[in-house]
Amino acid sequence: MSMEDTANPATAPNLPEFSVSELSNLLKRTVEDRFALVRVRGELSGVKRHSSGHLYFALKDADAVLDGVAWRGVASKLKFRPEDGLEVVAVGRLTTYPGRSKYQIVVEALEPAGAGALMALLEERKRKLTAEGLFSPERKKVLPFLPDVIGVVTSPTGAVIRDILHRLADRFPRHVLVWPVAVQGEGAAEQVATAIRGFNAIRPGGRVPRPDLLIVARGGGSLEDLWAFNEEIVVRAAAESRIPLISAVGHETDTTLIDFASDRRAPTPTAAAEMAVPVRAELLDRVEEYGSRGRQGARRLVAERETRLDGLARGLRHPRTLIEPAEQRLDDLGERLPRALLGLTAERRRDLAEAAGGLRPNVLLSEIRQKSERLTQVTQRLAPAALRRLDNAAQRLTAPGQLLESLSYQRVLSRGYAVVRRAGELTTKAASVGAGDVLDIEFADGRVAAIATSEAPALKRRAKARSDDTPPEQGSLI
Repeated sequence: MSMEDTANPATAPNLPEFSVSELSNLLKRTVEDRFALVRVRGELSGVKRHSSGHLYFALKDADAVLDGVAWRGVASKLKFRPEDGLEVVAVGRLTTYPGRSKYQIVVEALEPAGAGALMALLEERKRKLTAEGLFSPERKKVLPFLPDVIGVVTSPTGAVIRDILHRLADRFPRHVLVWPVAVQGEGAAEQVATAIRGFNAIRPGGRVPRPDLLIVARGGGSLEDLWAFNEEIVVRAAAESRIPLISAVGHETDTTLIDFASDRRAPTPTAAAEMAVPVRAELLDRVEEYGSRGRQGARRLVAERETRLDGLARGLRHPRTLIEPAEQRLDDLGERLPRALLGLTAERRRDLAEAAGGLRPNVLLSEIRQKSERLTQVTQRLAPAALRRLDNAAQRLTAPGQLLESLSYQRVLSRGYAVVRRAGELTTKAASVGAGDVLDIEFADGRVAAIATSEAPALKRRAKARSDDTPPEQGSLI
């Protein structure tokens, strides 16, 4: 076949014909045979973890993009969490995906492209969390002096938990609750964060005691091994913990982000146990020392007070010298008191005799008779004057009474007159009485009821005048 025939498809009838599937499978075998194992360096982009556990992503550089996949078995064994922007080295095989006519790398191993890439990611994350205030010193809580319950978040099978329990037993045995977690690999960060939040969710006074202190611990390892304690989920859980937390991750030279979020960082798990509790023997020695010093101080104080009291006592007179003059004076007064009482009694008797001499019965009777005679004389002089005043007053009252009696209308009635009342009111004119009116007539000796049988002439004349004035056609109403 010449070059001209190849360039012109119409003149190349001898070319083999492939179906799409055949060509895709041929291309797949060619790529897999040619690139059965490759090592690729690039930056992660579009990292996505499927619910099945598979990890999908893309590797890119300045000019190209390569799709990649890590199946669940490989993804679960990664020592770090793949994130966008992290430079990695992927080892695997190239293959094609006929369903979409694309090629990709199936990763068998994935690791950061040196410690520099992880450190750069670590520093970037540290700046971000610092800006949020998660590492602020004001958030740090004071560790309890002697916690009753200590919660430990670590692997249940490693040497770390044994070291912590042994150290606590040596210093001051405490009730320890262990929350077992994976401390590296896939899912380790989620388990550690869940444990921290789980201890904080325990209610005080419940069946499971709530820890007074938490220790998050892990042994030493590489940066990749400790990477779970640099994850945001762990750092945020440690910062949000209401229970004081000690981080003890790695050796003394290892530093993870949880160290900045915790309330205290311990260089080793054993050192964390030493921070958690004091030494019981040292406390007992200290208490004994304080008790001894207190007793010595008390004895010294008593001795000083006794010395001072002795010094003050030497400057005081003997109490006997103060009491003896008072006793002598009491004896003297005791001897003088009977004589004074006898003299006072005799004096009071003389006073009584003198006063009794002026109180003889004859004198009293004579004075009573004098007062009685004087009272009789005054009474005799006052009686005529009082009677005269009563007569004058009676005469002054009699004249107005007689005048009032003469002017009374009852006196007029006794001379044959009468008082006429109609409807309870005094009636003085006949013109005000009509036929049929009920009248009350009062005489001198009583009252009589009467009914008027006719009207007064004046009323009749007025009635007649009104009837004369009435028009003929209307008639009279009277």
